[in-house]
Amino acid sequence: MHLLSLTQGPLAQFLRVVDLIHEALCSETPITKRDMYYKDVALFGSQSTVNTLVDDIAATMDVSRSDLYVRASAKGLFCGSSLVMHLHSGDVVRGNDSKGALIPPSEDVKRFDVDERLAWVLVVEKEAVFQTLCHLDFSRHASLPGPGLLITGKGYPDVATRQLVASLGQNLHHRHNATHGSCYYLLIRPLLYRIPILAVVDADPYGIDILSVYKFGSSSMSHQDNLDTPRIRWAGVMASELTGLGVSKENLIPITTHDEKKALFMLKRSYIPRKWRKEIQHMLYNRRKAEIEVLSAAQNTMDLPQDKAVRNMHECLLVRYLASKIASAICSCAAKAAK
Repeated sequence: MHLLSLTQGPLAQFLRVVDLIHEALCSETPITKRDMYYKDVALFGSQSTVNTLVDDIAATMDVSRSDLYVRASAKGLFCGSSLVMHLHSGDVVRGNDSKGALIPPSEDVKRFDVDERLAWVLVVEKEAVFQTLCHLDFSRHASLPGPGLLITGKGYPDVATRQLVASLGQNLHHRHNATHGSCYYLLIRPLLYRIPILAVVDADPYGIDILSVYKFGSSSMSHQDNLDTPRIRWAGVMASELTGLGVSKENLIPITTHDEKKALFMLKRSYIPRKWRKEIQHMLYNRRKAEIEVLSAAQNTMDLPQDKAVRNMHECLLVRYLASKIASAICSCAAKAAK
């Protein structure tokens, strides 16, 4: 009875995933994790079951998912005409300044080209905020020091999004054409090494955890190289700065038991930067968190010129807040490069 139960449960799920991987390898036809799930919905029960099994098999064999001919469905988006991706199929994915384009799997990308005027890269945690910035043509906004690139993984990022950010992080500070261990071949111009890579996430433990995945990688994918971006910087939103932005405590959200558990778990990580620790401790002390959208409730207190092109107060504060962070980061990178 025990063996029958095991066969109908985890063991059967494992064997089915192995069988699908075997089919993909033999036919040399990649399969997505989503396709695997729909091959036997009744058996797997949820997409997360397939995701976990595929990642565990890849980790056990010390290979990447692409080596198993398994890929994730396209999820991440990028916005900005400064980036052009050339695929092995001959297709070209061109960035647009007013709408997002899907980030293709890295194994499909032959190379990508970066405009020589690119001045900054901003990773946005949430798709809703990303779409707002796209709608505002933020990548080419007049209030910014130069054109930029917006990227979102729609929450916790998929592998393709992390590989794109990591490749930019590995190459944008070099003075020559390089792969530098990257999965992409990047055409690059001399001054790109000064470009800052920033991230804006919710002021809560999960937002900081998402930032951590970009910067340090994730435990579930620790067997795969080139997925972390050590030089990505946290631009905001930070709980400690909300009062100065005119956000009242009434506009903040009480932290939940899950938030507290995640925060305490993150504080146990030895590699978490001191600044991040202080922000997490600030959240725990005040028992409050905030989403990026909280800037819509803030008063106009930032000492920056008003942009008449912005459509409403929410957009104005969001743009001005991010523009000040980006400008500061560019100045910091330029100062370091001049030394």
